[in-house]
Amino acid sequence: MPKESTAAKQALGDFAPKLVELTDRVLFDDVRQRPELGLRDRSLVTCAALVATGRTEQPRFHLPRAVENGVSRDELVEMITHLEFYAGWPSAMSAVQLAKELFEAGASRARHEGWGPQGGIEGRSASWEAVVSRSRSSGSAAWE
Repeated sequence: MPKESTAAKQALGDFAPKLVELTDRVLFDDVRQRPELGLRDRSLVTCAALVATGRTEQPRFHLPRAVENGVSRDELVEMITHLEFYAGWPSAMSAVQLAKELFEAGASRARHEGWGPQGGIEGRSASWEAVVSRSRSSGSAAWE
C-alpha cells in the first residue's frame, strides 16, 4: 500500500480539516492510486482539466508533478495548444505562459545546481522543488 498523503493536512489541516481529509484520503490515497489509469495519464488529464477550466493556481503544482510522472515538456505544450480550440484562447495563453515560467525556473535552478547546459528539467524532479516551494509560499494549495 502506498504511503498516506499528509502534505494537505500540514498545509491546511487546521483551517479546513474535512477538505484536507477528503483530498488526502479520497483523491490522493484512493482515486489517484487506482490501477486503471497510470500516474502519467492522470497527470496529463489533471493538467488538461485545469487548463480547460481556466485555473491558474493549481497548475503551479500539477505541471511539475506531470513532468515527474513522465509527461514531457513538449507533450504539455501540445496539450495546451490542442485545448486552445476547445477551452479558448485566454485559457491556453494563461496556461502556456505559466508553463514557460515553470520550465524556465526549473532550468535556471538545474543550471545553478550544475546539471549541465540544458538544465536537465526532464526527469529531474529536484529541479521543480523550488517552483513547488514558491507556489506553496505564495498561498497556493499545493500538496503532495
